[in-house]
Amino acid sequence: MTMPTSAPTPSSDPAALRVALLGAGTVGASVARLLGERAELLAARAGRPLELAGVAVRDTGRVRDGVDPALLTDDVEGLVERADLVVEVMGGLEPARGLIERALRRGVPVVTANKQLIAQQGPQLQAVADEHGAGLHYEAAVMAAVPVMAVVGESLAGDEIASISGIVNGSTNYVLDLVARKGVPFEEAVRQAGELGYLEADPTEDLEGLDAAAKIVILARTAWDLPVSMEDVQRQGITGLTDADFEQAAAHGSVIKLVASAWRSAAGGGDRVEVAVRPVALPQDDPLAQAREGTNVLIVEARSAGSLRLQGAGAGGDATASAVLGDIVRAARGR
Repeated sequence: MTMPTSAPTPSSDPAALRVALLGAGTVGASVARLLGERAELLAARAGRPLELAGVAVRDTGRVRDGVDPALLTDDVEGLVERADLVVEVMGGLEPARGLIERALRRGVPVVTANKQLIAQQGPQLQAVADEHGAGLHYEAAVMAAVPVMAVVGESLAGDEIASISGIVNGSTNYVLDLVARKGVPFEEAVRQAGELGYLEADPTEDLEGLDAAAKIVILARTAWDLPVSMEDVQRQGITGLTDADFEQAAAHGSVIKLVASAWRSAAGGGDRVEVAVRPVALPQDDPLAQAREGTNVLIVEARSAGSLRLQGAGAGGDATASAVLGDIVRAARGR
């Protein structure tokens, strides 16, 4: 049995907010580095110093760029117990859910970038957070650096949203853009995207639309405060597309994109939300058709505000860390 490594030295500053970082992959390493590089700026904005109390990883012996080896620990439960704020970027449903719930039950705010967990278990975790007076923040779970959750959940809180649609998965957009603009055969585009790191070793979640489905579920739930689950998504990925499909679209002056959409519906006499993820042939002058490479684009239609377009980097270490750090500051102010 492997014994947990010793805990990092406690803070010498009693005013510091002790931040537990769970995970040190691409996003976690960026969060750790930027917490150090921007310490003064973040302290000024949060109202108190933010101190990285420890970084929970499976293998403490592996070097991680931007992460102080002295902060690494495999005693994840112990780290959560002594933290004032928990940041979860480890991914997966378990043990992430259990650790987040553990923190929330202590009244400790949690920041997470875990889209699948929030899509599948978000309402239950929010109920725990509300019961114990803790904040649950997940801006980074949807479109990384693009603050769509803040816009949909806060900026438009006084408006009525009619629909949301967009390209929320940069990996598939990179593939489709290679095919449409550079004429790369579809299977070759998938291979190139994998080699460049746009797709994971197992690209199923991206190519089958599961990643986009989780994001549109979170957005729809936030926009209308109605029950929406992954099972509600009318989902079709891009794996069934062929070169003939792209040729036909081009012949009609169209571009194929994987579009996630949500809209309010009164179908069947009830008030409900429809959600879908599917390949759509769009006119070349459509805003979504013009999204290049890994760019994400979201269009929100609201009764008073009209049509709003948000665009930017929807993935990547520093881009996602930007949203995580924003949530950390927001959570720190709340405490």
